[in-house]
Amino acid sequence: MSVLAVLDPAVTVAHDAVSAIAHVLPAALAIVLFTVCVRLALHPLARAAARGEKARAELAPKVAELNRKYRNRPEKQREALAELYRKEQASPFAGCLPMLIQIPFFSVMYRLFTTPNDLLDHTLFGVPLGLHVGAAHGAAQVAVFVVLYAGLAAVGYVNYRRARRAAAAQTTPQPGARLLPYLSFGSVLFALLVPVAAALYLVTTSVWSTAERAWLHRGAQAPATALAV
Repeated sequence: MSVLAVLDPAVTVAHDAVSAIAHVLPAALAIVLFTVCVRLALHPLARAAARGEKARAELAPKVAELNRKYRNRPEKQREALAELYRKEQASPFAGCLPMLIQIPFFSVMYRLFTTPNDLLDHTLFGVPLGLHVGAAHGAAQVAVFVVLYAGLAAVGYVNYRRARRAAAAQTTPQPGARLLPYLSFGSVLFALLVPVAAALYLVTTSVWSTAERAWLHRGAQAPATALAV
């Protein structure tokens, strides 16, 4: 039994919601609309995470200076950092909690669109929503997968360029900083393992995440890493 089975009650609620929309709109469009509604509901958490990221970015030069000043005195270093965060009324983990809270919601969406159910019997341009790329046959079915993957790749490239700029702007590059931007293409690789419905969800939520992050971080240096789920 999958460890995600604990989410099945929530998955059932999500399934019923998408099914209700699918009575009025095509199932594929219902998935897109439901995903947008979920992301809109989670937007306050994204705003909180963005505020935390901005706070950490503003304190980063002072944190780096304290780390250099007390690099040979770990205890003093911890005390100085704690005092800095207390004085600035900030936290080194600011923004992390809102991001973690979102994970169960994304897990529910993932399970809904990867577990066999009647929604996956519907089609997108004639391609069953439960079909995997390995089972695709004919140019029409392959074309649907190509379009979905191309959309994810385009979003990944936007995030890749932003991550590269953010990494280049860091005064003290972090270990593995050169590799982090390439994680922006992870959703493309993941989409190869899931059916059309999940890939459609990934495209929708990735586009939302990219647009949302650009809006929330407008006028400021974007962080080097991004959650695109």
